[in-house]
Amino acid sequence: MYESLLNFPGGLFADFERLQRELQQSFGAVGQPSSIRAVASGTFPSINVGSTPASVEIYAFAPGLDPSKLDVQIDRGVLTLSGERPSALPSGDEGQAVYASERFSGRFRRTVSLPEDIDPDRVTANYRDGVLHISVSRRESAQPKRVEIK
Repeated sequence: MYESLLNFPGGLFADFERLQRELQQSFGAVGQPSSIRAVASGTFPSINVGSTPASVEIYAFAPGLDPSKLDVQIDRGVLTLSGERPSALPSGDEGQAVYASERFSGRFRRTVSLPEDIDPDRVTANYRDGVLHISVSRRESAQPKRVEIK
């Protein structure tokens, strides 16, 4: 009998889950990551960072965002990506209740430390199909040079 009261939408467990989501959105993920990822689960947007001999490549997986509202900056070797994802939840309808909301909404900010040999004046950023691709070129002096043997 009590199990049915705890598991139905709007029951005790649903209230605890809602409270947990609200706390995470208000205060962010606290503590150590809960997986092998570089940050705690649920951090938005998810990113991949890779390196080639000529550049550092950053991919941010951010579907449904307006690229004109994203801000990408490089300052003292740190790349910062910030913006805001609007809520997709219904608002103002008194008769409608939301039982589960897993989609992140609100302001976000991600930072990536870059290697010392990057050139902050040679950066490109493209947003396509929900993926922001940022390419930061390395300085010419850091590129491998082939020495001719005579």
